[in-house]
Amino acid sequence: MIDARTLSFIILNRCDQEKIPVDTILTEVVDQHNQMDKRDKALMTSIVFGVLRWRNNLDWMISQVSKMPIKKMDIEVLNSIRIALFQIFFLDRIPVSAAVNSSVNLIKVSKPKWASGFVNGILRNIIRNKNHLRFPDSASDPIQYLTTRCSFPEWMIHRWIKQIGFQNTEKRCYALNHIPPITLRTNTLKVNRQTLYESLITLTEDIQNTKYASQGIQFFRPYVSINEMKPYQDGWFQVQDEAAQLITDVLNPQPGEFILDACAGFGGKTGHIAQNMQNKGTVMALDYQIDKLNQLKKQMELLGVSNVIIQHHDLTNPFILSKSQQVDRILLDAPCSGMGVLRRNPDTKWLVEPFQLSYYQQRQVLFLEQLAPVLKPGGILVYAVCSIEPEENEEVIYRFLSKNPEFTVIQNPH
Repeated sequence: MIDARTLSFIILNRCDQEKIPVDTILTEVVDQHNQMDKRDKALMTSIVFGVLRWRNNLDWMISQVSKMPIKKMDIEVLNSIRIALFQIFFLDRIPVSAAVNSSVNLIKVSKPKWASGFVNGILRNIIRNKNHLRFPDSASDPIQYLTTRCSFPEWMIHRWIKQIGFQNTEKRCYALNHIPPITLRTNTLKVNRQTLYESLITLTEDIQNTKYASQGIQFFRPYVSINEMKPYQDGWFQVQDEAAQLITDVLNPQPGEFILDACAGFGGKTGHIAQNMQNKGTVMALDYQIDKLNQLKKQMELLGVSNVIIQHHDLTNPFILSKSQQVDRILLDAPCSGMGVLRRNPDTKWLVEPFQLSYYQQRQVLFLEQLAPVLKPGGILVYAVCSIEPEENEEVIYRFLSKNPEFTVIQNPH
C-alpha cells in the first residue's frame, strides 16, 4: 500500500502542475486509496495542507542554504524538500532522520542520482544551521518579513498593509494560518443541538458549541471520518463553517415563503434555509454545475428536506420567472476569490492573482443584475462572498446600487 508521504508528494506536485484546488485532487486520491490506514490519511492531510500553508516560510529556509534559486528548482525536487522541512519544523513526533530519508527516497524513484544527493545536502545543511537561519527584519522590511515568516504572497501582504497597517496585517496572517476546527450545523428538522452534541462526544476531541451560530458545533480530530459517523448517516447535521451559518440568519427565511438560493453549490445553505422554514414553502436551489446539484439532491434527501426544487442555470445568462413566481428572498453566495477563507483553503494563496479580483467583481455585479428582477417589491436580497477584499464587497454593492436605486441597504435586517 502506498504510504502517506508518497501520496503527499503526488498531491503537491499535481497542485503545482495542474493549478486546481487541492480539495479536488485530495478527494480523487482518497477515493483511489480508500483502504488507507486512518493515521496515514491524517499524516498525508497534515503534510499537504501544512506545506501549502507554510510554503513561503519553507522556501525561505531553503534559499538560505541553496546556491540554486528556488524558481530554477525542479518542482518535484522542491516539494520533496518542503515535505521534509514541514515535518521537521512544524510536526511533533516525527524523527528528523525519518523526514530526511523519506524525502530523499521520493526523489530516488523518479530523478537522476544527483537529485537525491541535492535534496539530502540541502536538508542536512538546514538542520545543521537551523539556529542561525534568519528571517527578514520586521522593522526594516515588514513586507518581506510577513511574506516569509507568515507565508503569504508578497502582493497580498503589500495590499493588506496599505489597507489596515502592519500590526493588523500580522494579526490577520496569524489568524489565517490557524488550523480551523471541523464545524457542523445541527439539522433541526431531525434533532436539537444538545442531542447532536451528546452523540458526538465519544467520536471527537475538543468538542464545543459555536460562539455565534446558534446551531453550530465544532471539534478537532474526529476518531472516524465524517461519513462514517452515525449522526451524519442519520441526517442530523451538515458540515458548515460558523460564518456560513450566520448568512442564513441574516437572510431570515420564514415558513411558507419562496426563497431563491442563487449559487447553491453542494447545498450547505440550502439545507439551512429549508430547516429554518420548517419544510414549509419553497426553496429554489440554483447552480450551473450539474454534479453539484446532484450532490445537493442527495444531501436534501439525507436531511429530510422536502421543500427544495432544483434548477440548473448559468447566471451569466438572464434568469426569468413569471410575476406569479417572484421570490420573497434571494441569497446570492457569489463565486469569489476565496481570500477570506485562506485558513480553510491555504492553496488559494498560491492560485489567486491580483487581476482576478476585478474579474470576480464583474461577475458578482452581473449576477446581482440578473437576479434583481425576480425579487418581489419589499423583498430581501442577501449578497455574500468568502472574501475580505473591497473589490468583492463594498465596491460590488456600490456599483449595483448606483444602477438600481430602487434597492437600499438595510443596516439591521431583523
